[in-house]
Amino acid sequence: MIYITLILCFISSILLTPLVKKLAFKIGATDKPNQRKVHQKIMPRLGGLAIYLSFIIGFLIFQPEGPYALPIILGSLIIVFTGILDDIYELSAKIKFIAQIIAAAIVVVWGGVHVEFINLPFGGQITFGYLSIPLTIIWIVGITNAINLIDGLDGLAAGVSSIALITISGMAIIMGDGFVTAMASLVLASTLGFLIYNFHPAKIFMGDTGALFLGFMISVLSLLGFKNVTLISFIVPIIILGVPISDTFFAIIRRIVNKKPLSAPDKSHLHHCLLRLGFTHRQTVLIIYAMAAFFGLMAIIFSQAKLLGGFFLILVLLILIELIAEAIGLVSKNYRPLIKMMRVLLISTVRNR
Repeated sequence: MIYITLILCFISSILLTPLVKKLAFKIGATDKPNQRKVHQKIMPRLGGLAIYLSFIIGFLIFQPEGPYALPIILGSLIIVFTGILDDIYELSAKIKFIAQIIAAAIVVVWGGVHVEFINLPFGGQITFGYLSIPLTIIWIVGITNAINLIDGLDGLAAGVSSIALITISGMAIIMGDGFVTAMASLVLASTLGFLIYNFHPAKIFMGDTGALFLGFMISVLSLLGFKNVTLISFIVPIIILGVPISDTFFAIIRRIVNKKPLSAPDKSHLHHCLLRLGFTHRQTVLIIYAMAAFFGLMAIIFSQAKLLGGFFLILVLLILIELIAEAIGLVSKNYRPLIKMMRVLLISTVRNR
């Protein structure tokens, strides 16, 4: 039954996207080119509505059983409604932030999706207590916006989200979590149908409707899939979402260094940096797809690794992320502390021989 439902989600997304495209032009949900945008013409940006409607069709047909189903659907409805309004009227960051907190709170408070404590590998535990709920809300809102931040090139957010959903659903299958498997697969099938129209050269953008919805679903499902009390299970979703989390982290650092507001837009995100290095639009998207797939693979390996192996893997990933950030100028052209240190060590080693 699930396979038939997934096919229906995929086909529904393919059929609904052209209709949503017409609706976007009709109601003024369009994206006009400017100096910060890559596209050169007016584009419809309501595509996420096709993803959401396809997902809802699949959800109603398959009806995944679980105590979190209704809170997730209600929370996602608030997110999508906010996205639609933003795609039409361009809401302020404050209004969108409030809506995201409300949606997250529904899942966390009503749905009970929050981690209360974590068992440490060497004994003992970290108890979050009253911080459990706000920390989980911060996670959901943070990942929701992280996916939105990488939505800067044709097919980028949809592809990276699809890779994350493949990883989440694959690991949920391994863990025997039928609810997370079904929900992640339904969102995945709906997103892949839309990606046919969204890959370069895009015929429609997903807009905030899609980016916020995908970010919200991925944040909740990654938390549910590894809602366990070990440090390992807490780190796995962070690795899965390595690309958007890293891009968001360095965006925050960049804005602090440049003394700009955290909400200020710029053209120094991961995809902007790769484009400046001379990669084409399509090459840049495929490179970031490869990065996302690499993080997904590392998450699977990490989940199966022993303690020391897991810590070593995290160390390697952190060094790799920092090296890439410095090499492509993700913070600034002059920010290269690790590369400079490695050069000094290399020169010192050569001289001592």
